[in-house]
Amino acid sequence: MKKRTLLKVLFGAVTVPAATLGYRSIMAGSPTDSSATDPKEPSVSNIQPTDKVELTKAEWKEKLTPAQFHILRKHGTERPFSSPLNDEKRAGIYACVGCDLPLFTSDTKFDSGTGWPSFYDGIPNNIGTSTDYKLIVPRTEYHCARCGGHHGHVFNDGPQPTGLRYCNNGVALKFLAA
Repeated sequence: MKKRTLLKVLFGAVTVPAATLGYRSIMAGSPTDSSATDPKEPSVSNIQPTDKVELTKAEWKEKLTPAQFHILRKHGTERPFSSPLNDEKRAGIYACVGCDLPLFTSDTKFDSGTGWPSFYDGIPNNIGTSTDYKLIVPRTEYHCARCGGHHGHVFNDGPQPTGLRYCNNGVALKFLAA
């Protein structure tokens, strides 16, 4: 039996569902997406994750840098405070470095003090989630809905209006200025 399967079996019966911890539905439409009303924000309404990107391991290794491959395809984590995107303040879009799908807009970015680029809301339908048991306690992992690339975890300690904190590995994102 694989270690991960064993941990799920051992701890699955005692875990608390994320809904009881105050997590909101992450895949639901976002009432806070202001890209349609703010002329400074690029429009993201016409970009959808309909065409899935599926590459072989060799193709991903050719497309991505070693650090990007480690994060996106191996579910790694970069060192805190190592991403230049922590200090990015311009208007624009944060897209998946693996497939260019827009994941966040600059108006939802905030300084969480954690050392990773953080956002309180994602672009509707462009982020998928799953449960991660790597630290035994279940966490909500999020990934790009188009290519499945791992980006980080979402927590319920963010600012209003959502109360969420999408804690993202900066190396998994590329910034597109408005």
